[in-house]
Amino acid sequence: MNSRAATSDGKATASASASPFVHEGIAYGCDYNPEQWGPDVWAEDVRLMREAGVDLVAINIFGWSHLEPRPGEYDFATLDTIIELLHANGIRVNLGTGTSSPPPWLTTLHPEILPVTDDGTTRFPGGRQAWCPSSAVFREHALALVEQVAKRYGHHPAIALWHVSNELGCHNALCYCDDTAAAFRLWLQARYGTIDALNAAWGTSFWSQRYGQWAEILTPRLTLSSQNPGQVLDFHRFSSAELLDYYRLEAAVLRRHSDVAVTTNFMVTAHIRNLDYWSWAGDMDIVANDHYLDHRLADPATELAFAADLTRGLAQGEPWLLMEQAAGAVNWQPHNLAKAPGEMTRNSLAHVARGADGICFFQWRASLQGSEKFHSALVPHAGTDTVLWREVVALGATLDRLAEVTGSRVVADAALIFSWESWWAGDGESRPSHAVRYLDQVHAAYTALHDLGVTVDIVSPDADLSGYRLVVAPNLYLVSDAQAENLRSYVAAGGHALITFFSGIVDEDDRVRTGGYPGAFREILGITVEEFSPLLPGHLLALDSGAAASLWSERLRVDTAEVFASYLDGPLPGIPAITRNRHERGTAWYVATALEAGALRDLVRTVAQEARVTAVGPERIATPERTDAPERTATTQRSGSIEVVRRVGATHSYLFIINHGHGDVELAAAGHELVTDEPVGRIVRVPAGAVRVIREDPAS
Repeated sequence: MNSRAATSDGKATASASASPFVHEGIAYGCDYNPEQWGPDVWAEDVRLMREAGVDLVAINIFGWSHLEPRPGEYDFATLDTIIELLHANGIRVNLGTGTSSPPPWLTTLHPEILPVTDDGTTRFPGGRQAWCPSSAVFREHALALVEQVAKRYGHHPAIALWHVSNELGCHNALCYCDDTAAAFRLWLQARYGTIDALNAAWGTSFWSQRYGQWAEILTPRLTLSSQNPGQVLDFHRFSSAELLDYYRLEAAVLRRHSDVAVTTNFMVTAHIRNLDYWSWAGDMDIVANDHYLDHRLADPATELAFAADLTRGLAQGEPWLLMEQAAGAVNWQPHNLAKAPGEMTRNSLAHVARGADGICFFQWRASLQGSEKFHSALVPHAGTDTVLWREVVALGATLDRLAEVTGSRVVADAALIFSWESWWAGDGESRPSHAVRYLDQVHAAYTALHDLGVTVDIVSPDADLSGYRLVVAPNLYLVSDAQAENLRSYVAAGGHALITFFSGIVDEDDRVRTGGYPGAFREILGITVEEFSPLLPGHLLALDSGAAASLWSERLRVDTAEVFASYLDGPLPGIPAITRNRHERGTAWYVATALEAGALRDLVRTVAQEARVTAVGPERIATPERTDAPERTATTQRSGSIEVVRRVGATHSYLFIINHGHGDVELAAAGHELVTDEPVGRIVRVPAGAVRVIREDPAS
């Protein structure tokens, strides 16, 4: 069996799609690990699933050692029983291929499949994903298992979805072993063609790094000094492509034996950055994501909204599936906070509001042993006489009442450009300030839009921007000529853009664009930056607009732009900090510093108003004491505790109102409220911590 596809450069078009994933209403599901329990518990589990309304269950995610206890010997008796039990009770199966972690016999027989870290040391079994993505031996054994699973269950009526591996690249995305080095060289040859082209791309004239033949190239293991940025960037590209290549191999086996939809679970979240999902999404029959609140962040709920919007962007606006979330606490953060009553429901419906047509959890029943024994589950250790279980059952009933929302789409007239390549390259070792991090700046821009109630599509630098009134490009450090032209032509055609500092600096080879920063965007911005002037953490700047800023400043001169604000103090007093430029039919704004949250929100409000961006809901919020408050301007600052999103279907639109705060709110709306199944005449009251979903009257 061929263990390497011809598309290992990651540039191939998406593989042929199977039938799309179809589910009646909003799927309500979970990961189920029956191998951790006995048959007496299985029967009880299925009874409780029916009570809760669970109708999609992921199984066999970590099943390899049970299905193939010895090399080439397969035992499907337990899996057969589980599938038949679920099917008999009307519960559909999201069937894992079982390949996410190899069994001990495989790593014992073939220790060469184990991953190697950048310090050259091997990582051993005992956890999960103890395998190298480039290992031909691993691929051979894994694909043999997939073949057996697909042949046995490919036409079983219970199977609703194929689940390839699990969270590909969560732990092993970057392997530095000799097998990986050989695969990396093949990928580089396919990308560059000649060794001279590679030397030019990597700038190997620096520090005597010029290569004479492909065999000299290694993976970027740890060095005594800083590493070659071009090599590191390409290794990230290769590693993402290598795991996509592996996904395609599993998917091809499944599609030979089944016409059921195939996917895997993405990890669009704040702490996973190694896979460029823009290049992956086209291979998914439905885009699926895992998301867990990260309490290491200042605002986990807004990061959830960002992740959901990005997942919808990966799905090209189509409905998508939340494959995993937590019912309560996780087990892998320094401080694993439990969710307050109602928070699980708010989190779930926030994903639905932003395009998810399925809500699933890890996991069904809390484990008694292993690393995740303190990870929450739909059935907690304390059992069903619990607040959590009652909320689980209530959520199932709520999702049933929202069934008609299925298939509707979120409509946005603002977009935020997000680039994994800018994340990789912009956060490299040798950059002007390690206090400036790409994702921080992306989250800051998104939060400003989110707080103003502006619904945002998150798009790639290559996306068609023509349908948006406003495009925001935060810290877009790396752009190709084509991507730069994409944004330039959008502005020239009448679009409004807001670009923040450290954008347009390098091309796709991480080569600086000369003539002044921000090289790729100087023309549309009408400015030239002569020099970066980063600030030490904790140092604040004052602007003559009254705004405060930190982290970064630039020696900037205006060419055709007008000055909106300048520095009052710091290293560059009197130098422009915020500019606005007319370019052909459009307008481009530039922010040369890291504005404090309130100042950034105020600026985004100004830019959005000029672009005639429409906010959904917040401007219509009325206090309980005054329900006749007039509508405000489209970008008036929203309450940070209220989230309002609209999904639009063929016959109706649906207004989601999520109250994260501690007080009741009222909002102008008319139609029928689906959570409580009550009519809404003119004003809907949303209690503290609650969610309301209004099927809107056509005139609302």
